[in-house]
Amino acid sequence: MPDPMAKRLGYALKRAQHALRTWMDETLRHLDLTTPQYAALSAIELDPGISSAALARAAFVTPPTMQGIVTNLERAGLLKRSSDLSHGRILRSELTRKGAKKLQEAHVRVEKIEAIAASFLSPEEIRNLAAQLIACADAFGAANPSRSAGKASKARSIDSMTLRKSRP
Repeated sequence: MPDPMAKRLGYALKRAQHALRTWMDETLRHLDLTTPQYAALSAIELDPGISSAALARAAFVTPPTMQGIVTNLERAGLLKRSSDLSHGRILRSELTRKGAKKLQEAHVRVEKIEAIAASFLSPEEIRNLAAQLIACADAFGAANPSRSAGKASKARSIDSMTLRKSRP
């Protein structure tokens, strides 16, 4: 990659994300899991009864995609779904014993990958980097004109900010 491109924040973020995702895909494949399935199981572990719509947001996939993921996880016996008591059309997901066991195996593997990524950082640097990445993601979300009202005016303001910064 040409040096100016390699120094761009967006490129660095995407490169790190791609490397992590590629390694997670390969590692989880040995457990017959995909990275989105792992994300879904992890979200269910943290919030038993979570809806499919919330799972989709947690795993960064669309609701229709999550529907397929949940169906496959249920078919594999890793989760069970039941109707929400207050709203019968909402299905709540919970891990089965088999799902919890598989998820623990996956956590061990993913933690090893994360340890490699963090091996050159101190615990304080890891906390700071995580906080900075979250702030970066929040800034992207807040500045993204397609995610909020007033799309055209926000887009114009972002374009003018970009122009001001790029001028000598």
